[in-house]
Amino acid sequence: MLNKVEKSFKNREAGILGNHKKSAVTILLLDEGEKTSVIFEVRSLTLRRQPGDICLPGGKVEKGETPREAAIRETMEELNLQRDDIEVIGDMDYVVTPYGFIMYPFVAKLNKSEIKPNREEVDHVFKVPLEFFIESSPELFELPLVPNPGEDFPYHLIRNGKDYQFRVGKIPEYFYKYNDYIIWGFTALIIKSFIDIIKSD
Repeated sequence: MLNKVEKSFKNREAGILGNHKKSAVTILLLDEGEKTSVIFEVRSLTLRRQPGDICLPGGKVEKGETPREAAIRETMEELNLQRDDIEVIGDMDYVVTPYGFIMYPFVAKLNKSEIKPNREEVDHVFKVPLEFFIESSPELFELPLVPNPGEDFPYHLIRNGKDYQFRVGKIPEYFYKYNDYIIWGFTALIIKSFIDIIKSD
């Protein structure tokens, strides 16, 4: 049996435990003279999930493609861009969420100024100067993660049963207010992390 274990693990690469859905997004930067802006999307109001939400270009990682390939493909589809319009600069840290999905952000440069988004997916786009994020601190709220096992949970199989001290946690929720737009959720978390890296360098 030990031989089988050795064969299984000798050259195995570590992954993330559990089954996670994967998505990839692009922090898309547009350089206009001395001003650099971040491109945001307002999701189409006809979409079934999260209509009208503000997000970064991106979407689901399909089978057989890398997160970077997915980020580029989704950005092209949502903003009606050509491959030459996007120049990937580098990778951001990815986010493992408590909701069963992983988000892979990438930093890229847009090589054209005019954007005509795919109206089936994107209501409209807007630009936020990078300086705004550098100079503005987001509001922080903490969203509690509290376990609620329910009556069907097998309390009799664990020590202390219903009195067991389950772990609780908190998710940081950041909010940026720019003109009439509210950028929040994982989008704001990614932007804040992006700005933190720029400031630390």
